[in-house]
Amino acid sequence: MLSVQDTSRIIEMAWEDRTPFEAIEHLYGLNESAVIKLMRSNMKPGSFKLWRARVTGRKTKHLKLRPEGVDRGYCPTQYKPRSK
Repeated sequence: MLSVQDTSRIIEMAWEDRTPFEAIEHLYGLNESAVIKLMRSNMKPGSFKLWRARVTGRKTKHLKLRPEGVDRGYCPTQYKPRSK
């Protein structure tokens, strides 16, 4: 079971455009469908619909779909993808 702090951080990361689902899975062990369930159960229906519309098809939410050069600064406690 996730703590209130972990749940809050996952929601924050899920809303961020450049934080991929893989980062959430790496840090918290929740794959994309688990994040969707968490978001649905912790948000108002309207907010959840807005979030789903926002992330559906967004290339930056999936590492494999990201165009070259899309990156962000990572703090030491966040997931950083391995170099190829």
